[in-house]
Amino acid sequence: MENLIQLVNKIQRACTALGDHGEESAMPTLWDALPSIAVVGGQSSGKSSVLESIVGKDFLPRGSGIVTRRPLVLQLHKIDEGREYAEFMHLPRKRFTDFAAVRQEISDETDRETGRSKSISSVPIHLSIFSPHVVNLTLVDLPGLTKVAVEGQPESIVQDIENMVRAFIEKPNCIILAISPANQDLATSDAIKISREVDPKGDRTFGVLTKIDLMDQGTNAVDILEGKAYKLKFPWIGVVNRSQADINKNVDMIAARRRENDYFSSTPEYRHLASRMGSVHLGKVLSKHLETVIKSRIPGLQSLISKTIGELESELNRLGRPIAADTGGKLYMVMEICRTFDQIYKDHLDGVKPGGERIYQVFDSQFPAAMKRLQFDKHLSLENVRKLITEADGYQPHLIAPEQGYRRLIESCIVSIRGPAEAAVDAELKQYPTLRTELGSAAIESLERMREESRKATLLLVDMECGYLTVEFFRKLPQDAEKGGNPTLSLFDRYNDSYLRRIATTVLSYVNMVCATLRNTIPKSVVYCQVREAKRSLLDHFFTELGKKEGKQLAKLLDEDPAVMQRRTSLAKRLELYRGAQTEIEAVAWAK
Repeated sequence: MENLIQLVNKIQRACTALGDHGEESAMPTLWDALPSIAVVGGQSSGKSSVLESIVGKDFLPRGSGIVTRRPLVLQLHKIDEGREYAEFMHLPRKRFTDFAAVRQEISDETDRETGRSKSISSVPIHLSIFSPHVVNLTLVDLPGLTKVAVEGQPESIVQDIENMVRAFIEKPNCIILAISPANQDLATSDAIKISREVDPKGDRTFGVLTKIDLMDQGTNAVDILEGKAYKLKFPWIGVVNRSQADINKNVDMIAARRRENDYFSSTPEYRHLASRMGSVHLGKVLSKHLETVIKSRIPGLQSLISKTIGELESELNRLGRPIAADTGGKLYMVMEICRTFDQIYKDHLDGVKPGGERIYQVFDSQFPAAMKRLQFDKHLSLENVRKLITEADGYQPHLIAPEQGYRRLIESCIVSIRGPAEAAVDAELKQYPTLRTELGSAAIESLERMREESRKATLLLVDMECGYLTVEFFRKLPQDAEKGGNPTLSLFDRYNDSYLRRIATTVLSYVNMVCATLRNTIPKSVVYCQVREAKRSLLDHFFTELGKKEGKQLAKLLDEDPAVMQRRTSLAKRLELYRGAQTEIEAVAWAK
């Protein structure tokens, strides 16, 4: 059973190293789930003397006002033999055999965190004491509750201390050690008052009565110790601490323990309670109870740890892998990012992910709609037809059909198709590559190149229609008996309106035939030159660009947000803590 307390000690120290000491956190906190014993009491309640009696050493700072200004996590380790020594977590390789130096280090470490302003901090100090004269036990010594601020302290110090103490003891896994002096009215006890607020039934509160030997003559604390004055689930324990005179004379702690036992066994009022009184008995009771509570909490701890490991792994996966340290690793990471981007891009095109349907919308809706909006009637108005036909005839009117006029009319109409055709290319793939920095730039550069090739090919289709007219279309037209011209009229009034309308109708029919052809061929050109090419060679372009990068440039490519890097590091350390705790707890669970 002793290894249960050692297990909790180890996890608590690891939690503190990560900055997890029970404060509000966005991450699950293992500290709050660990059973602990918090020592609560007002100033001058004898709290420090109780702790020193349990340890058997003078090691806590003393003085007027608020001396304890940071939580002290006191971990006691029973050893079989050897010299007693102490270790601080913040000084891992230093052993203290002089406990006066321990006292000084507690004061110095408090000042390092809080400064000399006499303010408080919730960041704990971890102190481990190894001795043959202790039981395996962990206690958290909290700042003493006070009613007034001393000189040099902010007015809020009273409420700040109360809030800190309450934050510790309101957690359901916290065992409360409430220290109250017997020479004061129990109803005014700061420890009992705040304990009652968070544990009204007294199910997790141990009452400790100090200064019993200093009570007024003719009074005693029997009603309190027997649970009649204020009932708790666990029996009250009375202790007799060293007096200030004893402390000044450096009275040996072992001798003080003997004198404490003699007091209870020789005082008639307390003789029947002597077997469960004293600091030695208090330490044993607390150690046994802490072990029992830890044992009962193991299944819950295992469940919490398993759940939290899953959450941490999930968030780490979302943040991505950490950046490799070497150039080869960086290159591999960038290549993997390129592959991922390329595959996502293909998935959008192929319909695995949404986005590819927009290409079809361009071909099926936008491009045909743009073609319909072309105003061929402007090109084929009677005035324009007459103008182009007569210009094409020159000084000599045509004999059968105005071939050059037809060509000019058709070319002027088909050239107007270049706008919608080019717009169909521009509407394609510009929006997809939105990856940041170099990857985005490389993708956009490559896609721009493909877009330009697609634009050229598409416009070439339009120009081909302009460059060669389909003769068969005109051969199937009914031949004019006469050209319809009147040579006696002026050059610009040579042809009648019906003849010109027939020409315009013929040209419009031909242009519509060309439009129908281009509606089928332009999408093919775009897909072949741009979409298909992007799927085939985008990744090759990425790799070609990567091959030009040096180590420093690769590192710059992977220069991610420092906040993300810090978050990933924090999560990785926390995950390591939880996995280690899981292994330790499972080993203890199997050992049971």
